[in-house]
Amino acid sequence: MSAGNIEEIIKKHLDKTLKETYFPSLGKLYKGKVRDNYSKGEQRVIIATDRISSFDRVISTIPFKGQMLNQISAFWFEKTKGIVRNHFIESPDPNVSVVTQCETIPFEIIVRAYLTGSMWRDYKKENSMSGISIPKGMKKNQRFDEIILTPSTKAASGHDIYLPKEEIIKKGMVDKDVYEQMEETAIKLFEFGQEHCKKNGLIMVDTKYEMGLKDGELMVIDEIHTQDSSRFWLADSYDELFAKEEEPEILDKEIFRGWLMTTYPEIFPNIKPEQEIPPIADDIKIELAKRYMKSYQIIVGMEFKPEVSNVKERIINNLKKAGYL
Repeated sequence: MSAGNIEEIIKKHLDKTLKETYFPSLGKLYKGKVRDNYSKGEQRVIIATDRISSFDRVISTIPFKGQMLNQISAFWFEKTKGIVRNHFIESPDPNVSVVTQCETIPFEIIVRAYLTGSMWRDYKKENSMSGISIPKGMKKNQRFDEIILTPSTKAASGHDIYLPKEEIIKKGMVDKDVYEQMEETAIKLFEFGQEHCKKNGLIMVDTKYEMGLKDGELMVIDEIHTQDSSRFWLADSYDELFAKEEEPEILDKEIFRGWLMTTYPEIFPNIKPEQEIPPIADDIKIELAKRYMKSYQIIVGMEFKPEVSNVKERIINNLKKAGYL
């Protein structure tokens, strides 16, 4: 499919994005920033909507985003199940995953290989994050000598808070042995993801992992190595662009964060929970959808074939066929 045809399809789907769902028969509803979670007994049905969040606020919707995120997560869950158990059971619809219910651990593990994003913004202020000192004199987008882990609490509202390992354990958020297992698992998953991406011409810059416990066993939950949870750069141009102190070629939602800060510098990145979301141009939505598709195709090794349709009706039909509705 040509680039022009893809762009036309994305434009036609701008007013057909999946903003939210409401299926009470699926179970108790918890709405995350992107995913609608329905819990009943030992199972959870997760519907990936097209919502996009930045700076801890839901900002807008992006065509086909939920489908791509759900399918990429399913791809990685299958690829990494030999490293650690995950909660994935099946995907009865391109936007839907049925997963095992577990006890969620109340913080994320963020793994970073480059000085960029929020870490770069914090670095310019104080040279540290999560109690970890970073060498002085580093440049934006520079690779670390060793990967860095920065745990982050999941704030109910506003920006998440980075906490050092010692404070997490002291607060009793998780036992020391479980935390150390989480760190070890996160590093293994990240190194696996880096190697897979490297073979396909991508740099996995950083990512976040959410984990839970099921019968005392650690498992990876939510999403894994998606364009929402990870940063991806094109590998073949990184060295040249870094040498010129230019931005790498980005295939994740960092371009959206950058657009928000450039277009509305008085609001972003420090938007408050009560502030109204400003208008979001169609052009940036289309560009982001195209980049998500490109990274999807590179990672999964298959062309993403977008179809303009009523996503909610398709989900209902597929959930009925699978016996969930």
